[in-house]
Amino acid sequence: MNGKVYLVGAGPGDPDLLTVKAARLLRTADVVLHDDLVSGDVLSLAAPAAVLKNVGKRCGTKVIRQDEINFLMISFASQGLRVVRLKSGDPLVFGRGGEEITALRKASVDYEIVPGVTSALAAAASAQIPLTDRRATSAVVFVTGHQAAENKTNWKALVSTGATVVVYMPGHEYSGIAERLLSAGLSGETPCALISRASSPAQRVRCTTVGELGSAPTMPAPTLLVVGEVVRFGAAAIHQAYGAWVAPPREPEVDHRAIGPGS
Repeated sequence: MNGKVYLVGAGPGDPDLLTVKAARLLRTADVVLHDDLVSGDVLSLAAPAAVLKNVGKRCGTKVIRQDEINFLMISFASQGLRVVRLKSGDPLVFGRGGEEITALRKASVDYEIVPGVTSALAAAASAQIPLTDRRATSAVVFVTGHQAAENKTNWKALVSTGATVVVYMPGHEYSGIAERLLSAGLSGETPCALISRASSPAQRVRCTTVGELGSAPTMPAPTLLVVGEVVRFGAAAIHQAYGAWVAPPREPEVDHRAIGPGS
């Protein structure tokens, strides 16, 4: 009997942000192996007869090892079952999707990847922050605040590009991230935004600067940090909704003498 594993992105938590395909697979799955951060609203879409198992690892606490998750996927699929491996955000962005793909290939298990809205996109949209803007930057970098020991992030290289930096899992104390950014050469006046529980009714946003980031109060997980001049473009909306404030950008000056007829 040949089953199949679907690596499905659950998005940031709002079930309305699921893809149509993800919702359909949830309704027809025999087994759902889900991350800890997948919302109850999303899980409620699963078939009533489906087996739901939390295989999440959160805040460094490993209740279940990755090799155990791999074993469960392969074991259930080998029984001819349709398995949805439901991952918060997108399966291929800081979700160990690559490791699970490798395990499934090695076991000759059929699989398919269904993308989801990654948290950075949902957080930026909720806070009305454009991650790229031709007035500020044309690039964006996703990085995690937690790295494996053998894969340390080169913060100086990231900062030197001038790209917007989105930090997933910045931790409970933001002073460490602030120190890395400052040591990498980023100005302490650079605006940044902490976005907690993006797309949910409990969403909160706090604007600050890199220099003041270390003294910012801890926000409930999951939290993302957006760093860069683009934060200023969302400042007015953030101030209206949450009361936090970062000075908005000045409009670029236009030399009207250079504008000819028909321009």
